[in-house]
Amino acid sequence: MSQNSSQSKVYVVFLLIVLGIFIFLTVIFYRSSIERRLPKLQSSDYTSAMRGSILSQDGFSLASSQKLFKAMVDTRNIDPNKKELFIKLYTLYSGDDPKKIRKILAKKGLVTLSYEIDAKGAAYLKELARKLYRNKVFIAYQDPKTGIVSTQGMSIIESGERRIYMASDALTPAIGYIKKIEIDGITKVEGVKGIEKVYDNLLSSTQDELTKGPRDLANTIILSKDAELSRRIDGYNVVLNIPLKLQKILEKMAVAKMNELIAKEVIIGVMEAKSGAIISLVSTSRYNPSSITKKDYQSLNSTASEYAYEMGSVMKPFIFALLLKAGKIDPLEIINVYGGKYKLGKRTITDSHKNDTLSAQDVIVESSNVGMIQIVDRLSEFELYNGLLEFGFSQKSGIDLSYEQVGNIPSISKLKNKVYKSTLSYGYGVQATFIQLLSAYNAITNDGVMVTPRIASHLEKDSKTYKYKEQEFTQILSKAQAQKMKDILIKVVESPNGTAKRTQIPGLIIGGKTGTAHIATSGGYSDKRYNANFFGFVRDAKGKEYTIGVLVREPMKPYPYYYASWSALPIFRSTIELMVENGYLTPAKLDPKAIKAINAKEGKNINVILD
Repeated sequence: MSQNSSQSKVYVVFLLIVLGIFIFLTVIFYRSSIERRLPKLQSSDYTSAMRGSILSQDGFSLASSQKLFKAMVDTRNIDPNKKELFIKLYTLYSGDDPKKIRKILAKKGLVTLSYEIDAKGAAYLKELARKLYRNKVFIAYQDPKTGIVSTQGMSIIESGERRIYMASDALTPAIGYIKKIEIDGITKVEGVKGIEKVYDNLLSSTQDELTKGPRDLANTIILSKDAELSRRIDGYNVVLNIPLKLQKILEKMAVAKMNELIAKEVIIGVMEAKSGAIISLVSTSRYNPSSITKKDYQSLNSTASEYAYEMGSVMKPFIFALLLKAGKIDPLEIINVYGGKYKLGKRTITDSHKNDTLSAQDVIVESSNVGMIQIVDRLSEFELYNGLLEFGFSQKSGIDLSYEQVGNIPSISKLKNKVYKSTLSYGYGVQATFIQLLSAYNAITNDGVMVTPRIASHLEKDSKTYKYKEQEFTQILSKAQAQKMKDILIKVVESPNGTAKRTQIPGLIIGGKTGTAHIATSGGYSDKRYNANFFGFVRDAKGKEYTIGVLVREPMKPYPYYYASWSALPIFRSTIELMVENGYLTPAKLDPKAIKAINAKEGKNINVILD
């Protein structure tokens, strides 16, 4: 019995030894044959991509984005005995008000000390955070609910971006403005108006940079096969056709003229004839996009592209051009203008010049409304309506400005009525925007070719340039027809009876047309409120050619300054003179005899530099 019991014990011990050896070998086998699965410490680095800049043609930054950071701290991790030291040092580095920071730190838990710290300030505060940690300003805190102990210092992390407009109110409202949006807790911006809106999808960043992977003991990410990488993709820069220097010079002149004329607003546009490039677009109604206030609200819309108005006599050249195109007029034929008076319906239309007859071209030169009534009747309502469409009226010009308006022209059925057709011929009963008129006049300047106006020149990224969109070129007049119109517009400037004779500048070829229109009110047309405009072109000795437009809204300076020849025309001339001074135009050389003749004709001295 005892012998059997002893044998059983030995057997059990043997089994236990065998089992132990088996377990030991199994563990050894497992550890040697299966990859060790050690816990991996993960870390990530985040860098937000930036919105592209808007740059002037001469290389100045008009709009750019600045990265912002925020400073955060858990108040429970600040040693109460060193709280004042923390406040003193933080405000010294950040420039924040100590009272404000002390109030924020009175709260328990995680707080944000500042949201708008620039990159330079963030670098300083990160260094401060390290110094505070080394000097034991931060202490451990144990959460009573979870029992977790944490020692968290001050964190400086990205909070978003801020848009900076270095040129203040220059080129507004065309450049537009932005609004802030939140994306994954980061403040971004998006365009609301103007260039900022039109090119928003290209200016906007595409992808933020994120590096995520295992980290070493120094908290540095190990770029192994397990790491996740996403490349930062910033937005494109948009480079404009507009040089900031020229823009500022013309803006200064426009403000002076607006004040002199007691006007609501002055608009100036300068367009390269061949390319359609807008090299200046001036408004005196401007604002700083960095700090828009309630008083700026009326300036946020671009008058040049969003305000449609009855333009008066600047419409006349387009009617004449359509007659040339239809072969229904000879510039030299004689037109009966009835002594400058004509009964139209219940109204009597009068001219400022009391002629019995005028040549067809002199109807434009002397701006005869009576003469326009006679010649427009040669066009059918279909020819008139479709011809104005070809010139771009009642449709978008395609300029890269947001919310462009289209104005209106009377319907074909209305144009069957002689009154509607007649009043349209001298610029009433039809509405257009400043940009539509500038674009239409440019078709005459540019040998009959309509070209899409463009404020932006190209896109830029990583030292490479990209064309955004091809412009459209449409031949709407033959070259010969366009040249005849140019000759007539030149005569408007050079003829003793021309409405724009005060525009002449020696050595330059200038043509254009004045237009003054009463502003419509609920009770009819006001006899105190006018819009005055002048549109035309200039060509220099080197063949450079520009189309220029000027609109003076509601000049209140007494008679005769509300007329275009006394308000818009001098601004047109001043624009050309400033372009000459700044190298955009080169007048032809004139000999002393020619200068003497011009001085005698004008009754004043004209200074001409002889190269």
